[in-house]
Amino acid sequence: MIESLALLASSRVTTPLVPIQLPEFGVPIWCKLEYLNPSGSTKDRIARYILSKAVRSGVLAPGDAVVEASSGSTSIAFALASAQLGLKFTAIMPEGVSRERVTIIKAYGAKVELTPADDGIQGSIDRAKQLAAEQNAFWPSQFTNQDNAKAHRDETAGEVLCQIPTGKVDLFVSGVGTGGTLVGVTQGLAIAGCQVTPVLARPVSDKLLSDIECCSFSKRIPGVADGLSDIFRNAGFANLKEFEISDDEAIDVTRRLIQAGFPIGPSSGLNYLAAVRAYEEHGGQPVCLTVFPDRMERYFSTELFSGI
Repeated sequence: MIESLALLASSRVTTPLVPIQLPEFGVPIWCKLEYLNPSGSTKDRIARYILSKAVRSGVLAPGDAVVEASSGSTSIAFALASAQLGLKFTAIMPEGVSRERVTIIKAYGAKVELTPADDGIQGSIDRAKQLAAEQNAFWPSQFTNQDNAKAHRDETAGEVLCQIPTGKVDLFVSGVGTGGTLVGVTQGLAIAGCQVTPVLARPVSDKLLSDIECCSFSKRIPGVADGLSDIFRNAGFANLKEFEISDDEAIDVTRRLIQAGFPIGPSSGLNYLAAVRAYEEHGGQPVCLTVFPDRMERYFSTELFSGI
């Protein structure tokens, strides 16, 4: 039974790559629709990659416990993958995450424990480490686990190069929570020969909250931190560019993209607007790539959908 479940959890899912050009901006941005992954976010890639590797190596077996800290999408992805693999998952999340996220995680049969909002994501990380030790559980430690970036280096980057008609990428734009997407995709593209510039999309409010030890998250753009995780710092990008986007701008662009038919969360609007600005600053006609990390349904009770 575990073999078939492991195959299911490790099977590759290719998400579409489409050029999107909102009329008000007038520049083409290639967008990887990661919200079409099975649980609705790009985090399926790391959950599938990390847990499948642990199963293959004998570290995990059916009935074993898994504990992880996350503001939401990673926990949803681990809940889905754990359900497929017969594992018992507990999500540790800061108070204040949207109720939709908690409901989705519980629907997969997982448990949710909330830590004090004032302790931020670091409080959840500390509790996950503690609980994993108490339960002798597997702790993926997404903020330090290099397999986080490897999942995108080995899979996402290759998909992009198979899909994009230019066969190359000049700019890759992403906000960062753990930094796995920005680091892994950039590394994968570079290994394949692209002269790619990584671009960090940073919500302005996050700068006010930043804490090098805490990876504090923007309160209005869930899942996006200031990018100072070990994964991001250790990448050592010499050519990194950065664009600050206000939360208001990111949320406004997210709404426009939804109205254009893309059911996305606010980090997608952040990524898209930063990509537009990176394209404009670059000059010429660069091949500019970004990702739409997750789906809108987990944000129905948030500011994104106020007034609807």
